[in-house]
Amino acid sequence: QVQLVESWGGLVQAGGSLRVSCSASGSIASINAMGWYRQAPGKQRELVAIMTSGGSTNYADSVKGRFTISGDNAKHTVYLQMNSLKPEDTGVYYCNADLRPMRRPLTTTTYWGQGTQVTVSS
Repeated sequence: QVQLVESWGGLVQAGGSLRVSCSASGSIASINAMGWYRQAPGKQRELVAIMTSGGSTNYADSVKGRFTISGDNAKHTVYLQMNSLKPEDTGVYYCNADLRPMRRPLTTTTYWGQGTQVTVSS
């Protein structure tokens, strides 16, 4: 059984920083990409940042220059460093992984974490 385990988000003042991590555990054959999405109250879930196994990254325009995604392939872990946080960054942050589990190594499956709350106060 594959699981994504996210670190605690937290509460921070505007202009502050937070770092969250997500680790994939279980029987994993390979990981194509891992990343973060977020969902603010009353809004749809949106992409924040994603990183492929080859190291390519993609960011939402709203976080470019402020957030940095990095990863440790050996640990199946991805990190999101969030700097210069704004109140509009508030939301539940969900880890996402497109990977091939051992039980189905030819099939890419999408997994989601349970979400971690990030609150930025003004």
